[in-house]
Amino acid sequence: MQKKGKLELTWVGKYDEEKPVEPRILLEDTEKSYGDPDSENMLIHGDNLIALQALQQDFAGKIKCIYIDPPYNTGSAFEYYDDDVEHSIWLSLMRKRLLLLHSLLEDDGFLCCHIDDSESHYLKVVLDEIFGRSNYLTSLYIRVRYPDKTLKSDMDFHKEIEQVLVYRKSSEATPNFDYDEVGYDKFIYAIEELGTGKEITLGGKTVTVFEKNEYKIIKKPDGDEYGLKEIWATGTILDGNSSGRFFRDYLNGRYEEDGYGVLYKVYGIGDDRYDYRYFTGPKRQGATKGKYYQGVPIDKLEAEKIERKKPIGGFYDLAGSFGNCRHEGGVEFRSGKKPEALIEMIIRYFSNRNDWVLDSFLGSGSTTATAHKMNRRWIGIEMGDHAYTLCKVRMDNVINGDKTGISQKVNWRGGGGYHFYELAPSLLVKNDKLPVYQINPTYTFEMLCEAICKIEGFKYKPQDVFHGHSSEKRFIHVTTEFVNAEYIRSLSQHLDEEQSLLIYATKIQSDMMLPDNIEVKKIPKDLLDKCDFESEVR
Repeated sequence: MQKKGKLELTWVGKYDEEKPVEPRILLEDTEKSYGDPDSENMLIHGDNLIALQALQQDFAGKIKCIYIDPPYNTGSAFEYYDDDVEHSIWLSLMRKRLLLLHSLLEDDGFLCCHIDDSESHYLKVVLDEIFGRSNYLTSLYIRVRYPDKTLKSDMDFHKEIEQVLVYRKSSEATPNFDYDEVGYDKFIYAIEELGTGKEITLGGKTVTVFEKNEYKIIKKPDGDEYGLKEIWATGTILDGNSSGRFFRDYLNGRYEEDGYGVLYKVYGIGDDRYDYRYFTGPKRQGATKGKYYQGVPIDKLEAEKIERKKPIGGFYDLAGSFGNCRHEGGVEFRSGKKPEALIEMIIRYFSNRNDWVLDSFLGSGSTTATAHKMNRRWIGIEMGDHAYTLCKVRMDNVINGDKTGISQKVNWRGGGGYHFYELAPSLLVKNDKLPVYQINPTYTFEMLCEAICKIEGFKYKPQDVFHGHSSEKRFIHVTTEFVNAEYIRSLSQHLDEEQSLLIYATKIQSDMMLPDNIEVKKIPKDLLDKCDFESEVR
C-alpha cells in the first residue's frame, strides 16, 4: 500500500505552535533620517523577525528583489553574528524569517540567499518547501577568495567558494538578461530547388518532398536578411518550437518511407518572411537526426538590431572584489562584508529601476548602498550597533557622493535620502507587581491606536471618530474611556448603512446589547489572543 507523505526536512521544534510575532509600529528618528525628506527608502534598527512582521501590512507583495546574507552557522548566537547556533535552532530561526520574506515578495519577485556549504544543502530544502521546488532557479557560485589565501593554518579544506541560492516567487518572475548583438551572422544558407519534387500532406500541411538530386544547399560567406539559419532538430528543440515539434511528430522516421537525403518543404509554418520551412532527414543509413532551415524572424527584421539572449552565468570569480572591498562606503566590516560588484550583478538581473529591494541582514549596508546607486527603492534592517556605526554612516556617505564600489560604473554623483526607524517597544508589558499585562507606559495614545490598527490589519488613518479602516465599509475606534451603551450609540451615528465598526477599549460595560455591525474588544485581553508580545529575538 502506498503511504502518503511529502519530501521535507524535519528538526526539533520545527512544528512547535507559536503565536504570530507582534507586528510592531515603526518610529522615525528624524535626527538620524538623512537627505531628501520625500524619499521612500527605509533604514530600520531592530530585530529582523519583528521588523519583517512590522512591514507585512504595508509591503506584502511589493518587494521585487530580496538579497540576504544570513550567518552561516559555521560553528564559530544569531542576533549578534556570533554564528554559533545549534543546527535545529538555526533552521527554525531561518524558516520563520523566510516565511515572512516570501509574503513580502511580488509575484514576479526574487529571493537571493547568500550562504556557504555549512548549511546550504539544508537551507535549500527549507527554501524548496516555502517557495516550491519548481521556483528554484539556480545556484550562483561565487569565488570569494583565491586558493592561496590562507584562512586558518589548521583547516583541512579551503573555503574558496560560496553560493547564492536564487528563487522566484512564482512563474510570473523573469530575470533581466544580457544580450549579444549578432546581426545576420548565422543566416548564411540558401536552398536552390533543382526539381519539382512530389506533393504530399503531413499533419494537415502541404509538403513538397525533393529527392537528394532535386535540391542544393548553398553556404554563403556572409549572412543577410534573406538568408537561412541551419538548426539541428534534436534535443530540447523537438519540444521547444513548432518546427521541432513538426519534425518530431511527422518527419522523425520518415526515411523508412522516403529514403535518405531527401528535403521537405513544409508550407504554413514558421515566423519568418517565407510561408514555408525546409527540413532535411538523415543523410545515410544508420543516422536518425535531421535539420531545418529558418529565415530571419519577422520581429528581428523590423528591429534596429538583432540580439541574442545570453544565459545568466553560474560561476563568478569575485575574489578580487572581496579582497578589495574593505573600504567600500567608508566603513569596515571584517569577515562578512560583501562587495558592491556582487550586489550590483544580483540587483541588475533581478530588479528594475524604482523597484523595491530589501535586505534583512544588512551588516555593513552593501545592499542598500548598491541599490541606492542603481536607482532602486530600498529597505534595510540591522539589529545591532552596526545600524548606527556602519549602515547609517555608509548611506550618508552614498548620499553625499561616495566614490567607492560601483560608483564609477554607474556614474554615481550622490543624492536621494532615507528615513531612519526604530522598532517601537512591545505594546503590552507585564506588570512589575502582578502577573498581568498592561499597556506599555511609554506609549502615547497615538502610538496605542497605530499599534492596535497594525495588529488587527487596519490602515492607521485617524479621521473623525475613527482611527483606521480596512476597507470603505470597515472601521476601527480605540479608546481608554469607559464604553457603555450611550458611547456605542454616539459612535454608531457616524456609520453609514452597511458600514461596520470594531472598538477596542480598556473599560467596557458588561451587559450591553450591541448592534450587528459593531464589535467590541477589550485591551489587553483580546490583544493577547492575537500575537506574542514577548518576542524580542527568536
